[in-house]
Amino acid sequence: SSQMISYEIALGLSIIPLLMIHGELNLGRLVQEQAVNGWALLPLWGESLSLKGFVLAIPVFVSFLIFTTSIFAETNRLPFDLPECETELVAGYHTEYSSMKFALFFLGEYAAMIIGSGLAVTLFLGGWSLPFGWLAPESTTAEVPLWHGLVHIGAFFAKVIVFIVFFIWVRWCLPRFRYDQLMRLGWVWFFEIALANIALTAILLAIFK
Repeated sequence: SSQMISYEIALGLSIIPLLMIHGELNLGRLVQEQAVNGWALLPLWGESLSLKGFVLAIPVFVSFLIFTTSIFAETNRLPFDLPECETELVAGYHTEYSSMKFALFFLGEYAAMIIGSGLAVTLFLGGWSLPFGWLAPESTTAEVPLWHGLVHIGAFFAKVIVFIVFFIWVRWCLPRFRYDQLMRLGWVWFFEIALANIALTAILLAIFK
């Protein structure tokens, strides 16, 4: 529980700079703005193709690193799987369950991976939008052809699948942290960096206002 609470704080703080930059809490309109003016991590077209866009991409990139790492911790995936320790405790507490109850644990884990990947794609990678504003609707309520919608759905799921593959790749490549390292990373590093990132974003927005 301490791991979950520790990284939930960093997770929430990492989103604030992005919301400050876009001035928007509605995820649909946030994706629409990224479709027209460049993704949060790739400000390469629209109004983001400017000095302001490139400078503000710095705190966004920091937020993305904190957000992604915190998602790993929240889903108890390696290298943050200390609540389970499957390799050390013979599958952990999963040995107490069998059949469908056993399957539900993995269903919950992979559902959390999919939701976390979807959030990361929506906030930082333009959601359903294509690069360089291709097939971008004029507004969230604009009518578009059916095939445009299908392409956007395909783009969103393609990005989510790439993120899930990244989850799996990290699981097989990195060793587990010790518990003291995990807590130090969450409280000593991510918490302070996330707060400093919010302050940096506010200063940059004031400069480029």
